[in-house]
Amino acid sequence: MRSEETEGIRVAAAADVPAVKAVTDAAYHPYVERIGVVPVPMEADHAANVAAGKVFVAGEPATGRVIGLVVIEARADHLFLDSIAVHPDARGTGVGRRLLEFVDARARALGLPEIRLYTNAMMWENQKIYPRFGYEVVERRVDGPYDRIHYRKRLV
Repeated sequence: MRSEETEGIRVAAAADVPAVKAVTDAAYHPYVERIGVVPVPMEADHAANVAAGKVFVAGEPATGRVIGLVVIEARADHLFLDSIAVHPDARGTGVGRRLLEFVDARARALGLPEIRLYTNAMMWENQKIYPRFGYEVVERRVDGPYDRIHYRKRLV
């Protein structure tokens, strides 16, 4: 198994860009009405993120079809989890857990002591998920039209 591939998670290729957009849109679209704005991941430049090596995709075991993804960026003192998306058809199958475990492993491999992320305060489902995976709330801050809860996970 290549070092960039772990348990069905691999670095995204240019050919994956349409699937990255489709999964991101499917995962985040339900929040548009709730939060009153388009979530930032839906407006991301997916091609640029893929080209920069920031996107990792999880494939469906039987077909390899992209069903989940993370967008991550190594920073000086942490790994920033910019986006995580699981296609609604794949929810409850462990894809999100595998992606979060991949992010942990990636941060450790890069020698980074923590992972940081934020989520919209109106995406209350996430506020139940992240603490179960060791994330703690750092602060709540309004950035433009976005009311965000910032999290971190210290890797020991």
